[in-house]
Amino acid sequence: MKYLVVLCDGMADYPIDAFGGKTPLEAAYTPNMDALAKDGLVGLVKTVSDDMKPGSDVANLSVLGYDPHKYYTGRSPLEAGSIGIDMKDTDVSLRCNLVTLTDEAEYSDKTIVDYCAGDISTEDAKVLIDYLAEKLDNDEFKFYSGVSYRHCLIWNNGTMNVGTLTPPHDITGKPIKQYIPSHPNAAKLYELMKKSYDLLCDHPLNKQRIADGKRPANSIWLWGEGVKAQLDPFMEKYGLKGSMISAVDLLKGIGKFSDMNVVNVEGATGYIDTNFKGKAAAAIKEFEDGKDFVYIHIEAPDECGHRNETQNKKKAIEIIDKEVLGPVVKALSEMGDFRVLVTPDHATPLSLKTHTHDPIPFMIYDSANKKNGPREYSETTAKESGIFIETGYTIMEKFIKG
Repeated sequence: MKYLVVLCDGMADYPIDAFGGKTPLEAAYTPNMDALAKDGLVGLVKTVSDDMKPGSDVANLSVLGYDPHKYYTGRSPLEAGSIGIDMKDTDVSLRCNLVTLTDEAEYSDKTIVDYCAGDISTEDAKVLIDYLAEKLDNDEFKFYSGVSYRHCLIWNNGTMNVGTLTPPHDITGKPIKQYIPSHPNAAKLYELMKKSYDLLCDHPLNKQRIADGKRPANSIWLWGEGVKAQLDPFMEKYGLKGSMISAVDLLKGIGKFSDMNVVNVEGATGYIDTNFKGKAAAAIKEFEDGKDFVYIHIEAPDECGHRNETQNKKKAIEIIDKEVLGPVVKALSEMGDFRVLVTPDHATPLSLKTHTHDPIPFMIYDSANKKNGPREYSETTAKESGIFIETGYTIMEKFIKG
């Protein structure tokens, strides 16, 4: 038996007028998802409990069967592991976004224009992060470059007691004054953010980006603090040889800490311009090479939700259906019995541009045990089914054991 998970990050949504009262998933043309749903099981799952933040970190741990209350130590440590940082037990890791801020004289008066600095390339971002490291690294703080706008700061002998550090994608378009870290222990972090603006605002690369009509990456924004992560090996939990395919360090880190084979796909960006076909080809190869379980994480729907890109979110779902799910299912059907789980990790409604705690629709298909499923895979049919998994991290056991 082979097991495929297609994790469509942030895909779940609310009905919107632009689609005649349908969600992006309901409006999208998804013949492969719908065909599996008609012979499968569709329902709702609560991936993030109300006492935890509905981030992709918590939600993906939950989908993979790791109880976040037991295993979650923060978002950034998972990303740090992917980058290759060997954290000490006394280290605190923080996600370091490159963002675009407005140009008011006082830092506290600025507004976040873009949480991803115009979806800055990994190559451009490395130049800027390396520059910050050259100027600001010391015995206490060290910068590490990651993918696109997503980077890491390690705080030697740091503390988790820093108050609230708000994700920048939650406050895009808002003045930062009320979101500035106010806890005394976070004062050093705020100083680094201010210094980063002074260093980056006139950097030659940013001047060139502006000249090219791109947004400058003129500041860092720190959040997602955590301490060293530890996960039980996926093989020990489920007896399956697993692989993780993703563009983003967070999922690569989860794959690394759970002892999965982490596959890097050339051209994987984490946005709608990602190499969808490359991810499908990589998954097929992993199965052909003897892997039992492949987790394909696709960030594009989530990014479109954060950016309020209505048509792009629908388009991303359609491309996933056509270029990822369809080809991999076809290949699996030629290998023997298989199961497929299609699900978001959380909802990222276009109207809110951030994550929510809403239960999300899942679909499970078993080639050896077909069901009399619904007409399609959607939020509506999931709700109509009456099937509800309240404890999200149990979905993986249900998927694998049937």
